[in-house]
Amino acid sequence: MATSSAPIAGLVLAAGAGSRYGMPKALARGNDGIPWLVRTIRTLTDAGCSPVIVVLGAETAEVRALLHQFGMTPSVVLTQAEDWAEGLSASLRAGLRQATELQATELLPAPVAVAIVPVDIPGLLPGTVARLIGTLPTITLPTITLPGDADADANPVGPLTLRQAGFDARPGHPVVIGRAHWGALIDSATGDTGARPYLQSHDTRLVDCADLETGLDVDTRD
Repeated sequence: MATSSAPIAGLVLAAGAGSRYGMPKALARGNDGIPWLVRTIRTLTDAGCSPVIVVLGAETAEVRALLHQFGMTPSVVLTQAEDWAEGLSASLRAGLRQATELQATELLPAPVAVAIVPVDIPGLLPGTVARLIGTLPTITLPTITLPGDADADANPVGPLTLRQAGFDARPGHPVVIGRAHWGALIDSATGDTGARPYLQSHDTRLVDCADLETGLDVDTRD
């Protein structure tokens, strides 16, 4: 897979109340005391994403305080999903709107795509993100290529990119979405399905990452 020289932003969806988990997952911590949100931001940054956008919603003040405590506030772009209770799609829309606005600023480079992850995959590795965005070009990648992206290995991430991590053919995260798709997703994403219907109805390339990790999310504390 070719290396992308264009900026690719990270996008962390962290607005939910975490009803099944019992608390907002943006405030959850691992056994080592590191918050999932902090770990996810670091993972995206280490993989080469810049900037990293974080979508907030439930318990915003507490989440902001947590990020400040760990010195993360200067390194991320925070945005609020006012309608976060509507589901995952509200967070996705807010994050993509923020990414679109970044293109118009003079202080930040214009991202050509975003690498999207929810906050509840604390085991996400930088290598998995890097495989999706092409910052590890020396790796021979086992992939499942869907129609329309047969030459993806030769092409860096660009405005038309649609890629999704796969784990033994199970779609997961990260999802990499080129900016040419952002407007359509902002207009169409509804409910708690996020980008899934859009990805299923377009030529999305599934990039196998099962050799790196499981890609499993955490819904409950059990």
